[in-house]
Amino acid sequence: MTALLAAERTTLSLLPAPLLRTLPAAVAENVRRVRVGTDARIMAVVKADGYGHGAVAVARAAVGAGAEWLGVTDVAEAVALREAGLTEPILSWLNPAGVDAVEAAAHGVDIAVGSVEELRRLVVDADSPLRVHLHLDTGMSREGCPLDDWPELLRVARQGRGRVEIVGVMGHLPCADEGDPRANEAAVLRMRQARDAVLRAGFGPLLVHLAATAGALTDPATHFDLVRIGAGIVGIDPSESIALTGASRFTASVVHSSSVPAGTPIGYGGTHLTTRPTGLAVIGVGYADGIPREVGEGASVEIGGARHPLVGRVSMDQIVVDTGDALFPRGTTATVFGPEAGAVPSVQEWARWAGTIPHTIVTRVGARVQRSIA
Repeated sequence: MTALLAAERTTLSLLPAPLLRTLPAAVAENVRRVRVGTDARIMAVVKADGYGHGAVAVARAAVGAGAEWLGVTDVAEAVALREAGLTEPILSWLNPAGVDAVEAAAHGVDIAVGSVEELRRLVVDADSPLRVHLHLDTGMSREGCPLDDWPELLRVARQGRGRVEIVGVMGHLPCADEGDPRANEAAVLRMRQARDAVLRAGFGPLLVHLAATAGALTDPATHFDLVRIGAGIVGIDPSESIALTGASRFTASVVHSSSVPAGTPIGYGGTHLTTRPTGLAVIGVGYADGIPREVGEGASVEIGGARHPLVGRVSMDQIVVDTGDALFPRGTTATVFGPEAGAVPSVQEWARWAGTIPHTIVTRVGARVQRSIA
């Protein structure tokens, strides 16, 4: 009996985990696309693990295409780039947990300072000259030092000479995504005023930077000495005015297929009922892997060269798609998004289906999704 049971066992082959493949050639092409529109230096912003694409891979591709600076959220991200062998200047400007001034100086990391109190703290903590970019609030009330506080900020900077070195002035554009230079005029004026105040205080030369991707692509008046490209290097133009190249492809496997009659409920709550006899494919990826649970009508994936719509609710680990007359065997590859266009959905389409922005689609791809570079 034991031998008979052993002979009747069925072994299911393991399927590859969902895969996000980063495409360095696309990153390089996007950097070159920005380069043709500006004389400013380019900073490749690789925070949030390179917008979900892998900070080191994106940084290397961007630097290879001509980016001269790298931008990160905190010193830990900068140290990881240094340990990977990247030697370009790095700026860390958010620093939500504070700044280890000694570590920043040891690894050659510039720090942005957005308040008088932050600068005072760095002056106390620094044991060797720390390169600092003064961060201006250009009208967002989100980060940066208001222009009215700059006299005190510069007084502290003068007192801290020898411990901090003022090398830059930066800000953000509150309305750059509109793609209308008129919306940026107030921020550009504030930036010029802040720059001039720093120069009058005896600091310089300065690296002045205000524009991120949208400003870099749509408004030369915002470029100053350097433009910071984050979303743009992975193919996202927030202004939706320039066609960039998607830098990743997200795939997963069909884990189950079936044919069902009309009137079959799909997924939790049976929120979708089939209207005809049709094929279904279960894809082994869900909201834990970055598929937005709130997707609306039109959401689809590519299988076999055609789009197939999602039906029913997105689960933590699975989605179901309607494959019509086709049945795809277990192990067939489904493409969630990619740069190919045609039947392959784009990141921008997923953002529209989910009522969000493309940045959230690429940055919330889950940790169990394997990463590779092609």
